[in-house]
Amino acid sequence: MTKPDDDTLAFYRDNAATYAARERKPPATRLAAFMARLAPGASVLDLGCGGGHDSLVLLDHGFDVSACDGSAELAREAEVRIGRKVEVITFQEIVWEGRFDGIWAEASLLHVPRTELADVLTRIRRTLKPGGLLQASFKAGETEGHDRFGRYFNYPSAEWLRACFEDAGWPEPDISEADGSGYDGEPTRWLHVSARRTA
Repeated sequence: MTKPDDDTLAFYRDNAATYAARERKPPATRLAAFMARLAPGASVLDLGCGGGHDSLVLLDHGFDVSACDGSAELAREAEVRIGRKVEVITFQEIVWEGRFDGIWAEASLLHVPRTELADVLTRIRRTLKPGGLLQASFKAGETEGHDRFGRYFNYPSAEWLRACFEDAGWPEPDISEADGSGYDGEPTRWLHVSARRTA
């Protein structure tokens, strides 16, 4: 049986150029709030950078940006957009220690299988320097599933997600909710998480 994220990677492999070239406006308000909480020139990881749209904004504001994605095809598209190397790595392969001041994970961790999310969040916490900031977003729901493109989503509730973050060593993550949409064009309830590494 194919694992959910294999199906997801297949979608991004087969649709990378279209996905990266779509008309997408970076989330300006959330990006601005994230950048305002970091020191000028801080080191930032764009985790699951997709087509590199948000990396470009971060670079334009003077941050030391590293970008990565689990899809080799999307990484190549992002490299063209931002003019620098994009590392191909899955969330489960993250082994950096205390490297970044901030991690931007816009609509990326929502593809991590529920059974693996706590481990991935632990890996991400270790990737940050003490006091480092994570900003992430998830499509809200009650149970995992797939969209009409075959992509896997963990679809957490705010309560489930908060418990998962706390189990992974993130004390008191701030979770807000907002209505929006995504690549599929469907009305979507989003969960936006802001959390700091405290130790």
